[in-house]
Amino acid sequence: MMESSSSITPLLFRNLVTSLLLLAENSICSLAQKHKALELIRCVFVSSFLFFLRLLLSLNPRSTNNNESPYSILYDYKDKPPKKGIGGRNHKYMPAAISGDDDGSGSDTAIARALSQLLSIVNNIPVSSRKYQGVRSLAENVIYDNQREGVEALRQVNRTVLSAAFSRTLSQLEAAATLEQQQGGEGGGDGDIDGLDSGHHHWIVRAVRSVAGVVWTKGVSSGGSRSSAEKLAAELLWLAETMAACGFAKESVRRWASASSMARLSLSAEPRLQASLVKITALLLKYAKDMGVDEDDDNESTKDQQERKQAKMQMQMQMLVLWIPLLCTASNGTDVPVLSISERAELERVLEETIEKLAEEDQERVLSLWLHQFTYCSSSDWPNLHASYARWCNASRKHLLIHNS
Repeated sequence: MMESSSSITPLLFRNLVTSLLLLAENSICSLAQKHKALELIRCVFVSSFLFFLRLLLSLNPRSTNNNESPYSILYDYKDKPPKKGIGGRNHKYMPAAISGDDDGSGSDTAIARALSQLLSIVNNIPVSSRKYQGVRSLAENVIYDNQREGVEALRQVNRTVLSAAFSRTLSQLEAAATLEQQQGGEGGGDGDIDGLDSGHHHWIVRAVRSVAGVVWTKGVSSGGSRSSAEKLAAELLWLAETMAACGFAKESVRRWASASSMARLSLSAEPRLQASLVKITALLLKYAKDMGVDEDDDNESTKDQQERKQAKMQMQMQMLVLWIPLLCTASNGTDVPVLSISERAELERVLEETIEKLAEEDQERVLSLWLHQFTYCSSSDWPNLHASYARWCNASRKHLLIHNS
């Protein structure tokens, strides 16, 4: 927190001084047209002003440390070595995501640290890099080799590291989506600054905007939002598919069912990002419906089975409540529908089956939400859950008749 406040203070001071200097420059600009001596003073003023802004940038240690590697945030150099190390070695360059003592899940092993590092790099390097696909393919090979061994310890490595990577990518996606919406809401252009007439805007104003943009961009980079939201969404879909292939779909479903901030941001996100989020939601809704179908219940007591069933229904309920609004508003896409006709029909069946298994009051909540979103969204007529709504009405009617008979 102290480090964050120390980097914000120069920005606030810069904003105040920028406004004052712009007002002064505007006055000098109007007088310089009549007196040539003032034009010289104005040039000196502008040069000093730009030098002052550059000096403020140097006060931000994150933006001036050229010796720091762009991937240094992947490692926690201040971590103490684990108590149970391999041969007592100090794992100084341990990825921070899985550092710590071994808890029996295999998270504090060399193979786990290697996989965690690979997935972190995938998040942080651009897709345009020629090394992106190489790193991602290497991560896939490690994951599938671990799974192919058939050893529980390696399966736990995959589960722990992939779950951590999914959570980290989701957090970065929320940050990136928030940033993109803030930047889009501010708007660029050549509007007035602090009430100044746009007719007096010239190269100094553009210079101020450029320097301010550099400061803002560096602040965002230090916060970890270096990848675009659309890229992170694609990687989140890849992680969900990979976790399902390894038998850990429940982990991704649980995290997506609790991503209320991301669900709220998705309704006002860019269309291309919404398309990616619809694909993730469609995939995880299918996983949520089938969750627990092939689990062995023979060794569980009746109470444990009921608790597990209740937890599954609650998770499915959260998935529906959070993500049905996005399905109703963002299924058309920009140029073509996000999902094909067959994919839409399949997902409608998934939604109907999932809703039908919920308690009656939960069905009412989900279907009321769907009806509101479906009715007021003029750009889409999907998903069509009229059949589910009619069945719920019939069931509610019969319940009332039985109660009053």
